[in-house]
Parts: sequence; C-alpha cells; structure tokens
Amino acid sequence: MAFTDFLKGIFIGFAMAVPIGPIGIICIRKTLTEGRLHGLIIGLGAATADLLYGCVAAFGLTMISNTLVSQRIWIRLVGGALLLFLGIRTFRTKPNSPNIPTNTSGILRSYLTTVFLTLTNPLTIFAFIAVFAALGLGNGLSYFSASSLVAGVFIGSCLWFLLLSSGVTLFKKKLDLVGLKWINRIAGSLIIISGIIAIISVI
Repeated sequence: MAFTDFLKGIFIGFAMAVPIGPIGIICIRKTLTEGRLHGLIIGLGAATADLLYGCVAAFGLTMISNTLVSQRIWIRLVGGALLLFLGIRTFRTKPNSPNIPTNTSGILRSYLTTVFLTLTNPLTIFAFIAVFAALGLGNGLSYFSASSLVAGVFIGSCLWFLLLSSGVTLFKKKLDLVGLKWINRIAGSLIIISGIIAIISVI
C-alpha cells in the first residue's frame, strides 16, 4: 500500500511541476546561462517546497495551512516583489561565454531563493489537497503511507526538472553571447510579468 502511495506521489509531483511558471523559466534560464548544475539546483529548490506543502496536505496540518491562507496576501506581495527584483536583475545580467566552465558559486543562494519563491504561493497547498482528495489520499493515511506519498511528490518534482534541464542543455551549445543575452532579456521580462501578476492578484 505504501509503495502504491509512493508511485501516486511521483505522479502528483511530476504533474504539479510540469506547468511552466516563473520557477520553470528561471530553471531554463539558469541552465542556458550558468550550466546544468544551476538548473538542477533550481529544480531541487522547487521540489523541496512541493515536499513541504505536500507534508501539510498529507498529514492534515490544518493550523499551518490556515496560517498560510490567512497571510496569503502578504506572502504573495513579498513573493511578487522578489520576482520583480530577480526579473530586473536577470534582464540586466551580462552573459558569460558558453565555453566557460560552470561556476558553482551561489548554489545555496539559488536553492534557498527558489524554495522561498515557491512557498510564496500558499494556494499551492489547496492544489495538493484537491489532488489528494481526488485520488482518495490525504485523510486517513497512516504516517508511513503519508511519508511515502510526500517522498514520491519530491521525487516526481525532481524528475520533471531533471528532464527539463537535460532537454534545455541540448540547445546550450548552439547559443552564442548574443543568444544568451536575449535569453536573459526574455527570461527577465517573463519573470517581471509574473511578479506584476502576483502583486495585482492580491489588490
């Protein structure tokens, strides 16, 4: 039974991660401009946040979910402001040559920033609760089954970002500095738009 819940968790985590939002855009941009490792770190950060929200949904931690929902306006405002900051910085970033070896500095910062950004969408918890309920999961699960479920969510989310960064890597060798510059501008613009939408959504 626990193994079945684990497999269901992988499916849920993968499906929840597939839609390309600001985190997916950041993952693509980091992979193209800074290397596959940085893209994977972004995915790991997003998967960690999904794991945390999955825990809240699977273990029925209503106090935490109620707190997140009651403070969702401020959380989304902070997240939107951070997206604006990252978008502007990304837009103005000068690309390095694609032939320069991957720089491993700033990995922890990228990871923590991604976790925080993903957590600034507290409505995600309702998506997990809805999906768990639709598949007959959540309430009534043993702690072992719930743990297997959220572990699967983490693995599934990681799997999507592994596939995404691996696919994007195939195009990296075809980009020169001009192409990387446009990647920064396009990604920066999309992230800025995401930040504006996040802020407007709470007004």
